[in-house]
Amino acid sequence: MTRILHVLDHSLPLHSGYTFRTRAILKAQAAMGLEVRGITGLRHFKDGPDIEEADGITFHRTRGTASGPVAYREWREINLLADAIVALAAGWRPDVLHAHSPALCGKAALIAGKRLGIPVVYEIRAFWEDAAVSNGTGSEGSVKYRLTRALENHVVAGADAVVTICQGLKDDLVSRGFAPGKISLSPNGVDLALFGEPPQRDPAFAAELGLGTNDSWGPVVGFIGSFYDYEGLDDLIAAMPLLTALLPGAKLLLIGGGPMEDALKAQADASPAKAAIRFVGRVPHSEVERYYALVDVMAYPRKASRLTDLVTPLKPLEAMAQRQLVAASNVGGHRELITDGVTGTLFAPDDPAACAAALADLLSRPESWEARRSAGLAHVAARHDWSVNVYRYQDVYHPLLAKSPHCRISAAA
Repeated sequence: MTRILHVLDHSLPLHSGYTFRTRAILKAQAAMGLEVRGITGLRHFKDGPDIEEADGITFHRTRGTASGPVAYREWREINLLADAIVALAAGWRPDVLHAHSPALCGKAALIAGKRLGIPVVYEIRAFWEDAAVSNGTGSEGSVKYRLTRALENHVVAGADAVVTICQGLKDDLVSRGFAPGKISLSPNGVDLALFGEPPQRDPAFAAELGLGTNDSWGPVVGFIGSFYDYEGLDDLIAAMPLLTALLPGAKLLLIGGGPMEDALKAQADASPAKAAIRFVGRVPHSEVERYYALVDVMAYPRKASRLTDLVTPLKPLEAMAQRQLVAASNVGGHRELITDGVTGTLFAPDDPAACAAALADLLSRPESWEARRSAGLAHVAARHDWSVNVYRYQDVYHPLLAKSPHCRISAAA
C-alpha cells in the first residue's frame, strides 16, 4: 500500500481552516486506499502525546525548541522537523512526502526527502508573507516579507511537484518563472457526505439570541469564521444602518472570534444599528449547523488585497453545501468560487453601501432563493467535493512514484 506522509504546520485536534482541509484530504485519501499519516512542526502548540490520533488520523509531533535571532531560529525549526521526518521514516517508510505551506514545512521536507531518497510534493494554501500583511503582523516589502517569499521560491524550485488550492496562486507562481506543468490544482472543498438535510430553524434558539420570534422575524445576515482585518467585518457592520433602513428588522449574527473582535464590538456599540448586531463568540464545530439554520444569507465582505485576490476561502463552499444563500465581495478569491447572480451575489469590496445594497436586493427577492441554493449546492458537488477531488492527487503522485526506486505503488495509485 502506498504511504503518504503529510508534513504540516499544525493539525487536529486544533480547529482552523488549515486543519479542516488537512482532515478532509487525509480522510479522503485513506478512503481511496492510501496509507496516510501527518507530522507537525514546532508550531503545533497544543499539548499532547508524541503520537496522537485525532478523528481516526495518526499525527506525529516534532519536539524541541528553536530560539535565537530571526533566520537562525527558523533554520533550527526547519532542521528539527526534518530530523523528525527522517526518524519517523525509519519505522514507517513513506513513499512520498507531501508538505503543506508554510515554506518552513516545505524546506524541512526537501531536506528529509533528499536524505531518504523519496519525492516531495509541496502544496501551497496561501503565500504566508501576504497573509502576514493582511492580518497585521507584517508589511509588504519588509526584510521578513522578502525572505519569506525567497524561501517559498526556493521550495517551489526544489520540490518534485507543486500543488496550489486555486488558479490565482498558480498564476502568481507562473509569473515568477515557474513552469505551469509543474503546478497542479487541488481546490478547496468539502466532504458532502458530512452534510445531510439542513436543520430547521429553531424559534426558541432564535429568540434566545435576540433574533426575534416567528411573529416578528426579520432577515438575518450571518458570518461564521475568524475575525481578521482582511475579512472586512468592519464594512459589514458599517453596512448595517443602511441595510436596516432598507429592510427594517434585519439582523447581523457574527459567530467566531479573533484579533479584530474588540475593535468590531466597539464599532458595533457605537453604530446606529447597534440593536441589530449580535456577537455570539466561538462555538463548537458540532453546533455550527444550528446557527446556519438561523441565517438567511451568509456574507463574506473580504477587503481587496493580494491575499484575498489570490486565495480562495473555504467558508463560502461550506455555506453552499448547507444550501445557504451567499453574498461576497468581488475579489479574485471569491470570483473563483461564485458566479454572480447564479450561485451567489458579488458586491464591490471595501464599500459598505455596495454591501448593503446587494444584501437588500437579494433579501427582497425570495422567489430567486431556491434556484440560488440549488445552483450553489450543484457547484460544490461538481467541483468541490473531496470524494471526487482527492483523485487529483493521484495524477501528481503516480509519475513521481513510477520514477522512484523506493516506491510501493498500490492499486489505488
